[in-house]
Amino acid sequence: MTATDTYRAIDAVWRIEQAKLIAGLARMVRDVGLAEELAMDALVVALEKWPETGIPRNPGAWLMATAKNRAIDTLRRRKLGERKYSELLHEIESDQPDPVTELETALDDDIGDDLLSLIFTACHPVLPTDARLALTLRLIGGLTTGEIARAFLSTEPTIAQRIVRAKRTLSEAGVEFEVPRGAERAERLSSVLEVIYLIFNEGYAATAGEDWMRPQLVEEALRVGRILAELAPREPEVHGLVALMEIQASRTRARTGPEGEPILLLDQNRSKWDRMLIGRGLAALARAESMGAPPGTYQLQAAIAACHARARVPEETDWIRIAALYEALGILAPSPVVELNRGVAVAMAYGPEAGLAIVDALTGEPALARYHLLPSVRADLLARLGRYDEARREAARAAELTQNARERAMLLDRVAAWARASGIPPSD
Repeated sequence: MTATDTYRAIDAVWRIEQAKLIAGLARMVRDVGLAEELAMDALVVALEKWPETGIPRNPGAWLMATAKNRAIDTLRRRKLGERKYSELLHEIESDQPDPVTELETALDDDIGDDLLSLIFTACHPVLPTDARLALTLRLIGGLTTGEIARAFLSTEPTIAQRIVRAKRTLSEAGVEFEVPRGAERAERLSSVLEVIYLIFNEGYAATAGEDWMRPQLVEEALRVGRILAELAPREPEVHGLVALMEIQASRTRARTGPEGEPILLLDQNRSKWDRMLIGRGLAALARAESMGAPPGTYQLQAAIAACHARARVPEETDWIRIAALYEALGILAPSPVVELNRGVAVAMAYGPEAGLAIVDALTGEPALARYHLLPSVRADLLARLGRYDEARREAARAAELTQNARERAMLLDRVAAWARASGIPPSD
């Protein structure tokens, strides 16, 4: 194996083992920031030694043993005058006999709880949303600071500072590295699911930039969601979220044209939809439904996505059921955005006038004042009613509001088309 091959193999091993390594170390040292430092130290040692010695039989256990020894050295240096470090050092040193053999067993036994604890810690509500997103992608997704910066159209120093502040906040707030129990678990799980879905949505329909989609974020959200589903198998909303993401991700190949231009749902070539992902999504939805709990917000959204997935052609879509599901979602989690989506479904089920009545009622909503999809939806409904001049004005407003270049181009194409249909020059 050449040195280049070895480094590629090390990178692959690191992607697989990083989250487990940090999770196991965080359980030991009770500090996510220190755990990541120790994991990186172990990686540096691997980069120095493995090109000469070869990749060990169990690279994850090797990295953990190396990091654990670094932890002992670090805590020895820090323990003077600080009782907590002395106690941690005693706990770790008392569990030392045969590091690799013992760690192989311990990893198998504890990694589920450790990973779940790491996910709950990275998504802790004490952190602002942008920090939770960055820390989750770093610790669970294994993305580098540069990759996270590119994914969110930010700079590396900004993301690095965000991650550093997040780890400091967790430490200063004394956040326990554990899986929450009782009433706190539901609140914390809601934060975890929110972070995963925010990551997914930014990949699925980028809010800004030149690209309509960012597939890396979609893949990372799916990966973390699947891990969470394995670690928390009795949580129906976890399976609901996974179902929603799997089904939506199934449309990826059909959502853009040859030049990267957006293709909306009803115009997509459904033969390009990934039937395997749809199958996985429907199975996850069935699993959530089988638990007998009242459906939560993600399960309801997954049920809506399933209506689209089951329709081989747009005309087969059960829009009446979708409208009813949006109504249920609006009762459970009322918001102007949900109501806007219900307006679209009602328009498809009962005609554009019925939908427009719902959408028009939202025009005074402060939360939607800068939301480009409100005028975009309104433009589409107006066009379906033959009111092309009004439609082009609404589409032009939507184009001004969106920060995504691909979406803006699509909306301006509609402005031009509806201007021609109304007999008014596009520049008017």
